[in-house]
Amino acid sequence: MKLYAIGDLHLSYEYNRKALEELTPHPDDGLILCGDVGEKDEHLELAFEVATRNFGEVFWCPGNHELYTMGAARPDLRGELKYEHCVAIARRYGVHTPEDPFLRWDGDGGPVIVAPVFTLYDYSFRPATVAREDALRWAEEADTVATDEFLLHPDPHATRDAWCAALVARFARRLADENPEGLPLVIANHWPLRADLVHIPRVPRFSLWCGTTLTQDWHTRFGAKVVVSGHLHVPRTDWKDGVRFEECSLGYPRQWQDVRAAGLDINDLLREILPGPAPPPGGEAGMKWRRYG
Repeated sequence: MKLYAIGDLHLSYEYNRKALEELTPHPDDGLILCGDVGEKDEHLELAFEVATRNFGEVFWCPGNHELYTMGAARPDLRGELKYEHCVAIARRYGVHTPEDPFLRWDGDGGPVIVAPVFTLYDYSFRPATVAREDALRWAEEADTVATDEFLLHPDPHATRDAWCAALVARFARRLADENPEGLPLVIANHWPLRADLVHIPRVPRFSLWCGTTLTQDWHTRFGAKVVVSGHLHVPRTDWKDGVRFEECSLGYPRQWQDVRAAGLDINDLLREILPGPAPPPGGEAGMKWRRYG
């Protein structure tokens, strides 16, 4: 019984939808879908139907794209209401969401608690010399503005910062309270938990929309064995304090067409989360790019 992960399926692209249909059966294994499945109900429904058909247990945490309010398609679903709508779709397929009890995993690499969470971001992944009130202007100076600024609404919270603070507080309590046995955790969140894991040299100021410093110590504070994320479209493995961090994005078609050209498919891009490798000596290791697998 292995646990795998993949993020950022972006099923608005036909290329990615066709790739998803090539998943092969893993009836005894689990799969984490680490956010940015797509923007519409049909994207979530396709992902959950294919994933649950092929895996014994499926986990999902939302990314920013699931939270978008798109034009005429249910303009009433904004902020928390859009998130709750996505959770309801996941539950119809038996998918574990951040709103469900965390699951004990007794497969290979276990026992652990698999904890999908939802933190959003608060623009704090920025240089110390840039004040919060200047952050968006700082990004705009480099022609960087996230689509979130137009499509991701924080309702009923006043700002995304405020929504993020509320989410971080709630999930910190749950991570502390819902593990009475003190088992190691697999924390799955769309956004990286640490600023030093954000490496996007083509758009470095996009870091504003990549997480919150409030989660910087979660891997040690809550006893994580592995932390899984997506969002960056930069697949990699890092080790911090003996904890493995896996960025497991698929990404937009142009970002992984070379993998397809090499004769590989989506099955080669699934990241093995558990059992996974043993920690390196001293618990630290250099970053490893993960083009596939």
